[in-house]
Amino acid sequence: MAKIENIVFLSLVLDLFAFTIPLPLFPRIIEWYTKRESSDPHGLLSRTLWAVSTIRGHFYKPSHNSQRWDIVLLGAFILNPSLFYANLQCWEGGLMGSVFSTLQFIVSPYIGSLSDKYGRKKVLLITMIGNILSALVWIKSTTFASYMLSRVIGGLSEGNVQLAIAILSDITTPANRAKALSHVGIAFAICFCIGPPIGAYFASRPVTMLGPTTQLGGTELNVYAAPAILTLILLVAETVFLAVALPETRGKRLLHAQTSEKSDGGAGPSAAVDHRGAPVVVPAEQRIKVLKSLRVLHFLFLGLFSGVEFTLTFLTFDLFDWSNTQNGKLIGSIGIISAVVQGGYVRRALTRVGELKIARRGTSSCAIGLVALALVPHFTLSRPALAFRLLQGAAVCMAFTSATVVNALTAHASLQCDDAPEGAAQGGDGKSLKAIQRPELAKGQALGRFRSSGQLGRAIGPLLACTSYWTFGPSVTYAIGAVTMAGLSVHMRRVARRTALKTA
Repeated sequence: MAKIENIVFLSLVLDLFAFTIPLPLFPRIIEWYTKRESSDPHGLLSRTLWAVSTIRGHFYKPSHNSQRWDIVLLGAFILNPSLFYANLQCWEGGLMGSVFSTLQFIVSPYIGSLSDKYGRKKVLLITMIGNILSALVWIKSTTFASYMLSRVIGGLSEGNVQLAIAILSDITTPANRAKALSHVGIAFAICFCIGPPIGAYFASRPVTMLGPTTQLGGTELNVYAAPAILTLILLVAETVFLAVALPETRGKRLLHAQTSEKSDGGAGPSAAVDHRGAPVVVPAEQRIKVLKSLRVLHFLFLGLFSGVEFTLTFLTFDLFDWSNTQNGKLIGSIGIISAVVQGGYVRRALTRVGELKIARRGTSSCAIGLVALALVPHFTLSRPALAFRLLQGAAVCMAFTSATVVNALTAHASLQCDDAPEGAAQGGDGKSLKAIQRPELAKGQALGRFRSSGQLGRAIGPLLACTSYWTFGPSVTYAIGAVTMAGLSVHMRRVARRTALKTA
């Protein structure tokens, strides 16, 4: 099992490395398309920028260079949803991010269900082919429409993270699952430390590695074809590695669990464990209700947290006038702290402390960080050193939140699932092992729906946060966020108590 965990971790590092390299490039790409297509007022980019400018104008009118703001917003809105990489020229997450997140919201449950039916490895390799196709289209995307096509293909194909979670859930027991799932968060933290700086290098040196023009073999390429090619190489390497090294895991632990159940009367594959490690069989109906509650918590949390991620770039730009380097150092420090917390604390504490308790600690930390951010504008002019310290403290709180909440909620969701869909695994006699009680509890489908709820939050959160920031200002926005996040922490406590009472 340890070998499979290492394979999954290495594949995630390759995947997320490829995923994070383009993050700083996106607004620059939009600028390039703007210059190329400015003469066509009826083109897709011109119409899209007009729509962004119109919507932005209802809430905020910058004192100068409004087109630059619109380009940043467009880069934020179309590209992709993930964690922290923020500076004014390098922010991704908002109309582009909402499009990517919305596509993930739609497709994640289907990817999970297909993996239940046909196997994790087969579906994972198919999604990797989609990612490779997305990179190929990006390399040759000389129009905004073709670039958008590459993002749509990527949004519909990205399934590595949710399938990695399903694979790790397949091969682990409830007692050691949380520790194994922490590999996902660690991979995220590592790649968000090393990927964006490499992307920033390419952002400042377009086409340098391909020569003075964007031509290769007589074919015109995207101005950032070099990082696109690097992304393609990483994705191809990951695909080959998975095809060669990764075994099929669907139903893998089920066979062992069935054997153990016959030999020692164990609780079976759908059992949970209490805080002492003793088996506790939880009824299917109760686990389905828990999964519904977790999906709501995931949606609300990521809606709030992604909004904070998005607006942080406006805070540092408006109040501190920070450069790319300063923002890069801030976000890099957040990634490093998050990686240390996940590797040194989360993977050891999840099982011992409890998933929902860890998640509550993360949301409480976020509420404290939001209070600090709400105070920053009040001291920027009068006491700038204090304002900077408040920002640093908020960054530490956000790093702890990033390291804990989603990992903990995901681990708790995986514990509610059965080991394989009905008829998926074959016993030694060739007969199907029917481990699942309800289709909603199949790992792929359940975890796909769980991830889908979070992606919907990522699609909506930045839009709402941005609207509030421009309408009411940062202090009110972060204060509302702090109160809401504290309420979410209280709600998590109630869910945990309700679950404990029903289990007892």
